[in-house]
This record gives sequence, structure tokens and C-alpha cells, in this order.
Amino acid sequence: MSKAVCIARGRIVDPALGLDAVGELYLSQGRVAAIRAEGYAVGELPAGESDRIEAPGALVLPGLIDLHVHFRDPGLTYKEDMESGCAAAAAGGFTTVCMMPNTKPVLDTAEAVAALCARAEGINALPIGSITTGQQGRALTDAAALKRAGVCALSEDGRSVADASVMLEAMRAAAEAGLPIFDHTEDDSLPGTAAGEACMAARDLVLARESGAALHLCHISAKLSLDCIRAAKAAGYSVTAETAPHYFTFDETCAADGNFKMNPPLRTAEDVAAVIRAIQDGTLDAIATDHAPHSAEEKQCGYERALNGVIGLETSFPVSYTGLVRAGHIPLSRLVALMSANPARILGDPKRGTLAVGAYADVAVFDVERPYRIDPESFRSKGRSTPFAGMEVCGKTLLTVAGGRIVYRNME
Repeated sequence: MSKAVCIARGRIVDPALGLDAVGELYLSQGRVAAIRAEGYAVGELPAGESDRIEAPGALVLPGLIDLHVHFRDPGLTYKEDMESGCAAAAAGGFTTVCMMPNTKPVLDTAEAVAALCARAEGINALPIGSITTGQQGRALTDAAALKRAGVCALSEDGRSVADASVMLEAMRAAAEAGLPIFDHTEDDSLPGTAAGEACMAARDLVLARESGAALHLCHISAKLSLDCIRAAKAAGYSVTAETAPHYFTFDETCAADGNFKMNPPLRTAEDVAAVIRAIQDGTLDAIATDHAPHSAEEKQCGYERALNGVIGLETSFPVSYTGLVRAGHIPLSRLVALMSANPARILGDPKRGTLAVGAYADVAVFDVERPYRIDPESFRSKGRSTPFAGMEVCGKTLLTVAGGRIVYRNME
């Protein structure tokens, strides 16, 4: 049996517990065992000696959860694979990621899902099953069988289900299976436009209301969409939504080369301001990365020819902390909720996204005092295409613990 671990002298922040205090976090047998902090003491200290990790001045947070990654495995492993994707996640402080199904072959059978689950490396890597067979938008997959095999949601990400009647039946099947729908909100007849994003969001909000499905809207980037989501939430609709760091950092005037090309594309300054406002007021529930690696040849070929997609696992926390918390838009507790507690709630997993006693020992430790410049050549991901290259940020990952195991360490 491995020793217990004590992460000491860090600032422990967990909005689910209402905790923000310097103290000691104890991990034992893959779970959170105890916390001893200023004015806060819960749990029983592990018996015997603990491995003590000093983290003075660092943030000690629940492990981050990314609801939206593309690991390209199987079939496109020259871009990314399970090993490199999980390593990139750990290096970014992520202990759980949700892998989109647009692989080759598509993750549309229980057998394909089970095979992928068996190859997770270090972190909790959850597959998302395809809504339709082959992502062709016609025949539904077996939602119940996919859930038994280990999927955490259903999605057609990379494309939308164009036929509303098919999507309605998919939502009914997902609701019966107890799976959320992670929705790629784009009307294919209005590609890349704010109107196309908002039209699909509005349609699927109505279908979710009709079917009783839990709807999660992916990579929201446009004010029009946010207006729809805000109104739906006010009316009591069961919906959650995510954005990504590039949508609150850059506008369309920055789109100079393939490192700035993604889908949805960067939008207007008004849209950027609307995304920040939606983060502040709770219209947006989560920050995801839409980590989408490509080869250098596929990205460094000019903006028009470059494929859509940028990487984000190793930049998401520092960019978000610097651009939202240090910039004064939101408090730290809100950022932790957006990147940990809320994603856990969306996944229906009460043992993640928190440092409560008995929760999984998933922890991320960050240095938010010393600035550094983002260097893509240091990434664990196979991908190098990021719009954040050279940006000065705070929030370097020092330590990532997943299920009680240290999966990344970069402490002096």
C-alpha cells in the first residue's frame, strides 16, 4: 500500500465546501482523507507517516475537469493519442477529460468504447459516444449499451444532427439511458456564423424541453446564442453551456494564421464581451478547451487552408486565471467552479470536482505568483498549434494528483 500524501502550506480553494484557506490536504487510499486549515478541520489524519509535499503560496484545487477534448484515438494518432493526450491533461492540472467521438472509426459501439476505456493513461479519461451511427445523422446508436460500456454523454461533435426528428428521438433515448447530450451547436446551412450557432442552440433547447433530456451546449461563442441560453434558463429549461478560453481572449481581428483557426471561429469584440458577461452572471456553466490537435502541416499552411482546431489542455488554466481572475472579471472561486465543480455536476459525479472528505483524490496545484511565457515546444501534447504562444501568464502547473497517484510534478 502506498503512503498517504500531505500537500502542505498551500492555499486550499474549494467553492463546493466554501473553503479558501492555507492549510494541509491529506490524501490516502485514492481518496481525500482530511483537511487541516485555518479555522477548518475535517476528516481523520491517515495513520503512519505521510509523504509531505510543500506547496507554500501555491493554489491547491480540486482536479480540473475538461468536458470537451479530441484525443484523435483511434485512427488519427499522428495528431494525438491516448498517451500524449492524457499526459497533456495531467500537465495542465486536468484529472478528468471527456473525449469526443469523432475518431476513425467513430465511437458508436460498445466494443469501440470499451477498447478505448481500457487504454486510459493515469487520469480519468471518459469517452463520449456518438449520437448516430458513423456520425451520419440518421440511425441512432444504442444509448443504453454505450452507457454500460462507459460513455459519459452522447454527442455528434464536429457536426450537428441536421434532422430535428432524429435529434428529438436521440434526446428521448439519452434521457431514458440517463446520459446528457453534448451538443455541437451549428446549423450546417449557416456554417461558422453567429446566427447558425444561435439557431441550432434555440432548436435544441426546444427539443430538450420536449424530450426531458439534459442538454449541454458546447463551445458557445456568440452573443446571440448566449441570449437564447439566458432566456431558457430564466424559463426553467434544463440546460448547461460551456465556452473556451480563446472565445474570451481574442476577437476576429486576431485571426492571422492557422493557430487562430477553430470552429466556431473567433467572433466580434461584442461577442467576446458577451462571453465574459455570461461567465460572470452564470449563463455559462463551464470552461472547456475543445483541445483539437493537428499536425504542423495541417495548421502551418495559411489561415484559409488550415484545418479547424487548436490545443488547449496545457494553457487553459493559466490563460483563464490571468484573463479572468487577475483581470478582475471574476473571483478565484468562480473560476474553480467553472473548471471543476460545475463540470462534475454536469457529469453527475459528486465524488469529483471537490476536496470533500471521501471524494476521489484528484488535486491540481498551481503557481499563480510567478509569470511565465507559454512555449508550445514544452507541451506534452503532440499538437503545437495554439493562439496563446508567447503570452505571459500566471498559473503554471506544479503538481497533478489523480486518484491518489502523482501523474505530473514540476516543483523546484
